[in-house]
Amino acid sequence: MIHQLVELGYLIAVILFIIGLKQLSSPRTARKGNLLAATGMGIAILVTLILPLESGANNYLLIALGIAIGSVIGWIAARKVKMTAMPQMVSIFNGLGGACAVAISLVELVGYQATFESGGAVFAGVHLTALMAMFVGGVAFTGSMLAYGKLEGLIDDRKVRIPQPTVVNLVLLLSILAGIGYKLAMPAEPLTWVIAIMVVSLIYGITFVIPIGGADMPVVISLLNAFTGVAAALAGLVYDNHVMLVGGILVGSSGTILTVLMCEAMNRSLLNVIIGGFGSTGKAAAQSGDQVAKEITLMDAAILLSYSNSVIIVPGYGMAVAQAQKVCHELEMLLEDKGVSVRYAIHPVAGRMPGHMNVLLAEADVSYDKLLDLDDANKALADADVVIIVGANDVVNPSAKTDPGSPIYGMPILDVLQAKHTIVLKRSMSPGYAGIQNPLFFHEKNRMLFGDAKDSLSKLVSEIKTLG
Repeated sequence: MIHQLVELGYLIAVILFIIGLKQLSSPRTARKGNLLAATGMGIAILVTLILPLESGANNYLLIALGIAIGSVIGWIAARKVKMTAMPQMVSIFNGLGGACAVAISLVELVGYQATFESGGAVFAGVHLTALMAMFVGGVAFTGSMLAYGKLEGLIDDRKVRIPQPTVVNLVLLLSILAGIGYKLAMPAEPLTWVIAIMVVSLIYGITFVIPIGGADMPVVISLLNAFTGVAAALAGLVYDNHVMLVGGILVGSSGTILTVLMCEAMNRSLLNVIIGGFGSTGKAAAQSGDQVAKEITLMDAAILLSYSNSVIIVPGYGMAVAQAQKVCHELEMLLEDKGVSVRYAIHPVAGRMPGHMNVLLAEADVSYDKLLDLDDANKALADADVVIIVGANDVVNPSAKTDPGSPIYGMPILDVLQAKHTIVLKRSMSPGYAGIQNPLFFHEKNRMLFGDAKDSLSKLVSEIKTLG
């Protein structure tokens, strides 16, 4: 009876996961979808607490302690972490999921080892699944922690490098697979083999992320998220736990699909991501040289915008840092009152994680209908009078189209130079996250508006209001 009740609870949880994931695909229903998925997880946890009753075990004190610690950390993180630090939090949580898979697998593998040494046997498929869960979870853990370090600015891409990263990663990957194969063929070998596989997997997670350039970090976060889902699914197979299995499959498959879509948006191959040569830095030919960036005054910008027919705003990480999304929305409403059409051009990898700009704009109550994806945005840019670039850099960098030596060469960009005028809001002339200069800043169509994005936009709004 207990087992049937648990399975029924798991079925309800899985259904809520699927419905929640579907609703996360649209900003209009994302909040409800998140609550449904969270409810499903709550049900899964509650029914799992019934399982010890079936075997007569009493581990409720440890379980309650774990739930309490996790709940407090999650609550504090949700309340305290700023939207600008959301990618870092995602990386940490993702990494902890991988670490959980490693811990679960290691416990099971220690038990299997005792069985082997006593002359018993474990089904090879189960043994392989536990080893693979430990491997994939280890990569997700250390890779996500390193991604956090890069996003937080604790690790400098230019200083922390490894020679021949592709070769190193291939050697490590083949070593791990060879070690797993040997352990399966010789299961009675000492537990040292399992520890060695785990250690090399943790190292591989680090070497996998080290060569990846900062501009490509959204793709890496998505891929590592998929790894964590796969690790969870494998752990679900080990424990014959259906909710872990299905939940892991949903995370792994959705993360993989998102990774593929983002690779297409970056004009990169998924194979390059897996090998670890993805987004490695190169030397761009585009240099600022003696070029001079032309500035624009607030009054001139206000006049230009007020008498435009079509304005497109391109948000970037600078908007997130300045928390300028609500002022962007205020500018949008003010211009629309004057009969100006205002829309937003969203690049798939703008920001530091998938959908970063969409989340920020949704927080500011910007209508989802006004958000244009890459293809639609490039069509609309040809008819735009003014493009306002708020803290974006690499996703509007024309070097991606013109400079074969650039590390972002070949990446589809928002072709803002199709518009009649562009205005770039930046604090300084510093390069973007990819570490390369942007020729757009010096183009004859462009003008620079220096300063904090939120402060500049607020002053711009005030100037437009004075125009009547």
